[in-house]
Amino acid sequence: MRDTPDYARLVDELVQLLTVQRAATDVYIGSPQKGGVGRVFGGQVIAQALQAAQASVPATKVAHSVHAYFLRGGREGLPIEYRIERDFDGRSFSNRRVVASQENEDGTATPILNLTASFQTPEEGLEHMDAPMPAVEDPESLKTDMETRRAMIDMMGDKISDAQRVIALRPRPIEMRTTDKLHWMNTENKDPRAHSWFRAASKLPDDPALHRAVIAYASDYTLLGTSALPHGLSWMRGELVGASLDHTLWFHQNARADEWLLYATDSPWSGGGRGFNRGRVFNRDGQLIASAAQEGMIRKRVKKPS
Repeated sequence: MRDTPDYARLVDELVQLLTVQRAATDVYIGSPQKGGVGRVFGGQVIAQALQAAQASVPATKVAHSVHAYFLRGGREGLPIEYRIERDFDGRSFSNRRVVASQENEDGTATPILNLTASFQTPEEGLEHMDAPMPAVEDPESLKTDMETRRAMIDMMGDKISDAQRVIALRPRPIEMRTTDKLHWMNTENKDPRAHSWFRAASKLPDDPALHRAVIAYASDYTLLGTSALPHGLSWMRGELVGASLDHTLWFHQNARADEWLLYATDSPWSGGGRGFNRGRVFNRDGQLIASAAQEGMIRKRVKKPS
């Protein structure tokens, strides 16, 4: 019998991870993930940068769009500094630029991400939604992705390295349930579309800004892999090399990130070593609460001659 992870602790650690600390005027520090190995998860850097930007505007203004460019992979185990430029403050809108950097051994700083965030004072306006929620199974009827990962790891046996096994089976603060095969489950050429339910695995504090940050964090899951689906290839099986190049989010309305949200992703194009992906996030009532877009580097791994 497998031990059940302490999800309350994992989510508390996620909240701490996404709570940036003010170091000076418009300078914030993001803590490293506990036990992180290798390259920093892109969703963490986006969410921490968004939190820094949100801390620099009045609570009366709400983030409605985030545009991020990944410059370099961040290194786990080190804090990240977020420096803010206040580009615009109007009556209805504000704009912030954030540069995320990590310190080198010689004391210099290396930028790893640039992010721009726009904020608006909420108001009434014309409304429509031409993006119906896909008809998919309810999350309660689906296996957790962790159950699916365990079954796949057991099936792969010694074809997967110990390091890959540890990363794949590491308990996560975001619970996901997938209605179809994601790239790491898939070996066949299939349509570039995927649908996953996600939520924080335990209750979050009642802070709308934090819930936006958690949605931003989770939006980096599954998105780039959608462009691998037509090719039947997987990072987990060592068949691909990839990295995010940019990531954009639009927040349409508030939502709780500790309640089930459906992430519907598709990839209309790939080529030239890049894959373009889109995502739509719906609540259980079928309302579109956020949209995402991402382009990433995606290449077939070339095996070195033995």
